[in-house]
Amino acid sequence: MNDPERTRGEPISAEPRINERIRVPEVRLVGPNGEQVGIVRIEDALRLATEADLDLVEVAPMAKPPVCKLMDYGKFKYESALKAREDRKKQVNTVIKEMKLRPKIDSHDYETKKGHVERFLKAGDKVKITIMFRGREQSRPELGFRLLKKLADDVAEIAFVEYSPKQDGRNMIMVLGPTKKKADAMAEAQAEKDEIKAEKDAARRRNAAEALAGIDPQDADGLIFEAEPFDEVVESDSDAEIAGDVVSDDTPAED
Repeated sequence: MNDPERTRGEPISAEPRINERIRVPEVRLVGPNGEQVGIVRIEDALRLATEADLDLVEVAPMAKPPVCKLMDYGKFKYESALKAREDRKKQVNTVIKEMKLRPKIDSHDYETKKGHVERFLKAGDKVKITIMFRGREQSRPELGFRLLKKLADDVAEIAFVEYSPKQDGRNMIMVLGPTKKKADAMAEAQAEKDEIKAEKDAARRRNAAEALAGIDPQDADGLIFEAEPFDEVVESDSDAEIAGDVVSDDTPAED
């Protein structure tokens, strides 16, 4: 049974008070399975906890009287830590990808980079589009605005403009946000992978069945019975065969 002690001067803990640290005359007691025991004296609650080899944990300190529950506090903390770890794994972190373009990009490169942008957006990530101006191009910002507007229009079905085009030094930037949440995109991607895997497994089973169905019965017999010969081991009924020496009952006795 856990009974951690706090030393003087130690910062106030965020953990609940347990066992002898609960200094109130009476508590509303809840059993280990959630059953309501009722209002009991703190001495009786501690005695019940000791008899059950459990901890008395204060779960609602602001109630009148405070609510305490009988539980294995060490096990409770361990399970809570595991749950918190699993919850952190499920958290989705927003990622901002970046795609750089030139204001006079040719159509082939534009289509290639637009494909990358679409892939990022479908995965649920934001995309920062940067138009890089060089030399005299800096005097023609309308080229950047025009290109960014074209890209935003081309991906309008899967994205929205989260940060409008804005000049930033020699560059112009715009941020596109996905219309689909990251978690939903990840779930759909996993479902698609599972579906592809299931289709491959089904095709593999069909091919195996067709291959077996196309085998001639005579060939099948040959496949079944053409096995490597093996040495047959015959156990002797005689108990007299020891270490390779055979003693026969017909051997005449020595004089």
